[in-house]
Amino acid sequence: MGTAALFIILSGFSGLRTFSASLLDISDPDIKITASLGKSFVYNDTLKNALTSHQGIADFSRVVEERVFLKSDEKQQIAYVKGVDYNYINIVKLDSAIRVGNWLDPEYQNTAVLGDGLAYKLSMGVMNFGQALEIVVPKTGTGLLTPNSTRNIQAQIVGLYGGTEEFENKYVFVSTIQAQHLLDYEENQFTGIEIKLKPEVDSDDFAEELQEELGSEFKVQTKAQLNELFYKVINTENFVSYLIFTLIMIIAMFNVIGAIIMMIIDKKKNLKTILDLGATLKDVKRIFVLQGFLLTLAGMTIGLLFSVLAVFIQQRFEPFMITPNIAYPVELKLNNLLIVVATISVLGFLAAKIASSRISLTFIEK
Repeated sequence: MGTAALFIILSGFSGLRTFSASLLDISDPDIKITASLGKSFVYNDTLKNALTSHQGIADFSRVVEERVFLKSDEKQQIAYVKGVDYNYINIVKLDSAIRVGNWLDPEYQNTAVLGDGLAYKLSMGVMNFGQALEIVVPKTGTGLLTPNSTRNIQAQIVGLYGGTEEFENKYVFVSTIQAQHLLDYEENQFTGIEIKLKPEVDSDDFAEELQEELGSEFKVQTKAQLNELFYKVINTENFVSYLIFTLIMIIAMFNVIGAIIMMIIDKKKNLKTILDLGATLKDVKRIFVLQGFLLTLAGMTIGLLFSVLAVFIQQRFEPFMITPNIAYPVELKLNNLLIVVATISVLGFLAAKIASSRISLTFIEK
């Protein structure tokens, strides 16, 4: 049971990591380039040539991002506007996260896609032509917000997207032209470039190479670096859970020690006979080490069969649900299986070794 519990927990955290990573595919690119100093930069020929010359880039998109005020009737929210081109859905899978409505369409001007969380807070829906979303930013160098110290645009909501709670409450997506107009940017002025890499390209190696090529003027970050805290939390929880269940396994191994000691006591007369036939004390201890280790392996095998079957049933039939639409994520991974086998084998061998150390000539001859 300890083996089964350990494997199921590790499989659950693997599934949770994969599920969370799929949510990040909606919100974050493989590589993001931003300015090291200031908020924006000019997309010049040098930068363009550096990107188009790389064979590992599948596609890239230039974005404009800034913190703004969102207004709808009497309701207001602070969020981020993100101006993207119509190629952006090739960089992230945001179009697959649209729950109501559609993604931005070049045929329609002054439109926006809003997160579910922001839509709820602003009481806004899709295609509500009587109520436009007002996006407001203060003009550079102005003090308090007054009608003359702000710039604003209005947009009709054409789609609502879902994702993580933070992501749903953070962004309103508009076209690049709208965002540049709102922020009074030039045509070739952007705040970031987001890159989709080809599947075979390693993001860490690519980011390091591109950083050297672009120099200190730009900052190149991978998806893991953009979500550093998230990955640290997931990995820490996984490791702590492994330690907790390993501690439980150590306690459970006292059963193995107790079982072997009982066998030693029960076979005391037989052990004396074996010694009389010429066996050494080391040979006798080896017998019980082997017996205890085989006992552990048998329990581990049964536990693994049970847990692999349980994980497979959850993957295939989804009996356990987080929400009515989302099953608890689990994942069968070979490295989890190897971790469990190594952990149980080592603990089982140590338990058998400890139990067999109780055997002595004095004990047998009493």
